[in-house]
Amino acid sequence: QVQLVESGGGLVQAGDSLRLSCAASGGTFSRYAMGWFRQAPGKEREFVAAVNWSGGSAYYADSVKGRFIISRDNAKNTVFLQMYSLKPEDTAVYYCALRYGSALPDTVGEYKYWGQGTQVTVSS
Repeated sequence: QVQLVESGGGLVQAGDSLRLSCAASGGTFSRYAMGWFRQAPGKEREFVAAVNWSGGSAYYADSVKGRFIISRDNAKNTVFLQMYSLKPEDTAVYYCALRYGSALPDTVGEYKYWGQGTQVTVSS
């Protein structure tokens, strides 16, 4: 059974940077695509970024493109989300997710396993 554990969230000011990590266990991590999603209070969970199994291909939501970078370290079974120039509207619980296959979908239902989430709060 695959388990995902996020870390790195916190309270920061607008313009600051933050790096989230997601440690995976219980599977053949290197053959999975990984994604980050977020959910703000009262809103639906939305796609942030995804990366393929090799780390060579990534896909971003327009709202974070140019500010966030997704990467992975298969030797450590960990995926990262480096966030720069944070804005108050980036405030949300951030979730990592895992799916089988090489595609990088941006829909919640395409991902099989989910972490418990880590809170990111950006003050103005």
